[in-house]
Amino acid sequence: MTDLALPPAIAAAIIADAQLWQNFNELCDCGGRLAGTASEKQAMAYVRDAIAAVDGMRCSTVPVAYNGWQATRATLTANGRTFRVHPLVRSAATPPAGLTAEVVDLGRGTPEEFEAHKADIAGRIVLVRHELMFAAGTIHRRRKIEMAQAAGAVGFLIASSQPGLLVTGSSGRDSGPGIPCLATTGEAAAALRRTAAGWPLATMVVETREQAAVTETLIAEIAGAGDDWIVLSAHVDGHDVNESAMDNASGVAAVLATARALAPHVGTWQRGLRVMFFSVEEWALTGSAQYVRALAEAERNGISLNVNLDSVAGSPHLTAMTSGFAGLEPFLLATAEANNQSLRTVRPLMMNSDHGNFAAAGIPAFRLVAGYDDPMAHLRFVLTEADTRDKVARGELTTATLLAAAIVHAAAKAAPEQAQTWRR
Repeated sequence: MTDLALPPAIAAAIIADAQLWQNFNELCDCGGRLAGTASEKQAMAYVRDAIAAVDGMRCSTVPVAYNGWQATRATLTANGRTFRVHPLVRSAATPPAGLTAEVVDLGRGTPEEFEAHKADIAGRIVLVRHELMFAAGTIHRRRKIEMAQAAGAVGFLIASSQPGLLVTGSSGRDSGPGIPCLATTGEAAAALRRTAAGWPLATMVVETREQAAVTETLIAEIAGAGDDWIVLSAHVDGHDVNESAMDNASGVAAVLATARALAPHVGTWQRGLRVMFFSVEEWALTGSAQYVRALAEAERNGISLNVNLDSVAGSPHLTAMTSGFAGLEPFLLATAEANNQSLRTVRPLMMNSDHGNFAAAGIPAFRLVAGYDDPMAHLRFVLTEADTRDKVARGELTTATLLAAAIVHAAAKAAPEQAQTWRR
């Protein structure tokens, strides 16, 4: 087996790389980076310049056409009160006068709760709770929306689990029919409880603009001695309620630093390094979906591994979400151990970041994430207004970058027969 330890000179370069922390902060300075905004365009230009400055990198961009969307107004009122809300990305609009309906509270919004209330949902607004995203048994927001629509709900509300904070995220809708979807606070959810008088009546207003839009995927690569590639990826886009610091300025900064440290050495390795920065990830993984879908079979087969960095700081504890590739886990755990790092692996495929599209196409892929299954980690603030740079410790970001670099280094040098085990 290839030596799994990251060479000391490469590790030292990462530890000494002042640009890692600088890149992270300057991405946060761009704002939340919601796709289609000036903030996203500024950040993509910043990343494009940063990766183009890495010696030896051949850079290109791929246009990504998508259905653009912007919310111009959103309100929620009930019982004479107005509640704080934020529209979910690509929410359907309400009629101009709003949508008035009774609210049925389904708690977490589990399949069992939907089944128990199947006679109560049609024609009403469904209210559910946001859950810790990185935990076993989490039910993704988009699945809850799908269940609400299938049961005949006319609107959807999701309440934050963090006091006083709003959540955000995608409604999962691309274009065409859907239901209006708003995020609100836990305090609003408490005020919308059913009483002896019946289900509360609420009015949702969601006004939107939709138009064709184009963003880009950034690609930078250095060929190795063979024909195969390791893809190192992160998404640049975020949300407009915060700095999108953990999700995902942390991952982008770590990818840039990894590329700077590894670039001088890649040419002699078995596999080349392809660095990819996606946008519209927060819009149901649109950027990476288009990229993977466009790959010819030989190109797909030529990608040995996708290392996807998404929300890699906010906790000192790192987890590899290995997407069902059981054969990948021994390699990742051995690499972490060889580099004196602790790593947990979680196997089920979760379509919660760009690795999901690679994995669904049969390409070994994993997401490196911090704070998995830790309800007290700062990752509990992802998708809320509190996803800000103060939640990220510099040492956490450096540690995640060192582990990512070690994995890419070992994967790029692995023997062909070892790489084949990752597909099992």
